[in-house]
Amino acid sequence: MPGFSSEVLTANEAAAVTQVPVKQVHRIIDAGLLRGRVETRRGSRVIVGAGLVGLRLAWLTAETLTPAARRRIVEHAIADNAAPVVADDPLKVDLKPITAGVRTGLSRLRKAKAMVARDPAVLGGQPAFVGTRLLVHDVADMLANGDTPETIRAAYPQLALDQIGLAADYALAYPRRGRPPVKPAWRNTAAKSTRAIRLDDLPAAS
Repeated sequence: MPGFSSEVLTANEAAAVTQVPVKQVHRIIDAGLLRGRVETRRGSRVIVGAGLVGLRLAWLTAETLTPAARRRIVEHAIADNAAPVVADDPLKVDLKPITAGVRTGLSRLRKAKAMVARDPAVLGGQPAFVGTRLLVHDVADMLANGDTPETIRAAYPQLALDQIGLAADYALAYPRRGRPPVKPAWRNTAAKSTRAIRLDDLPAAS
């Protein structure tokens, strides 16, 4: 498929680009639906070229097609000479919206990578927004916890709204390494009482 032949993405990168959950990416690969478009490089599986379109298509059709029909239509979609519309009589699938979505995802991933710096002298080399000491994964965590981009920008005005949104793309494509930070023990302990106490109610010091 034109425009995708040079793309080589890890499972996490492919998940970020296609918006297919990472677990489902691996399941689709394991099912052999992307045969010929999956390679092993440096010990990790990567999705090559039109396999990205096939991945998105396999995800979208998981609940609507039989396993056999799904396999055939994905095979047509990832073929070298795949047409904008693939058919498996009587089914026809327009690949143009899927292809456009993958292109958009690839563009977002490139922008996300461009806004990140990794300098061993700054925060131990953890991914930070260029020109700042703000960790990309911390901003992605804020989004995942329900903070809006506008709220985050109010706290960190040096970030643009599009940078904040792209933090989620980056964090999905390049997960935080090592164990997640552990909350202090006191944060995991529920308050014993929320009842307000007046100073007059406290026992007098002996």
